[in-house]
Amino acid sequence: MNIGLKLKELRVLKGLTQEELADRAELSKGFISQLERNLTSPSITTLTDILQCLGTSLGEFFNETPEEQIVFGKADYFEKYDLDLGNSIKWIIPNAQKNVMEPLLLKLEANGATYPDNPHEGEEFGYVLQGSVAIHLGSKTYRAKKGESFYFTPDKKHYLTSKSGAVLIWVSSPPSF
Repeated sequence: MNIGLKLKELRVLKGLTQEELADRAELSKGFISQLERNLTSPSITTLTDILQCLGTSLGEFFNETPEEQIVFGKADYFEKYDLDLGNSIKWIIPNAQKNVMEPLLLKLEANGATYPDNPHEGEEFGYVLQGSVAIHLGSKTYRAKKGESFYFTPDKKHYLTSKSGAVLIWVSSPPSF
């Protein structure tokens, strides 16, 4: 694990400068700079203080569960063609046939957020018909554009935004709107 890079990513995500983080953690800007470039290592106490200023804990910081895929493009789609019936089925989310969802057609206005939602049980899926969206899931942001889909379990605070407006199908199970 690259501790320095991960600290820098968290700092930038929180919109803090090195100096602002240093002030909050009662450290020098130079020390924060050295940490981010892996030129020095913090004590456990110092790292705990820095992480507290960044809104996380040691456990969350060192949790290396593999990041799950949120946005899916054409390369991820699976299509089954039935010669006898002359039709095809296209799964735009891998293993989607096992999920139970309820659809919602959603239009995002430019520069607006919609349906901020707290963590809850279930699943959420979307397919972008026009424009592009940013999917804010906890402290991470994912982007999906026309023709792409997204899927996640809503166990973190989540919402969508769009700089230029978008139309999408949003499916939630159980419904949370």
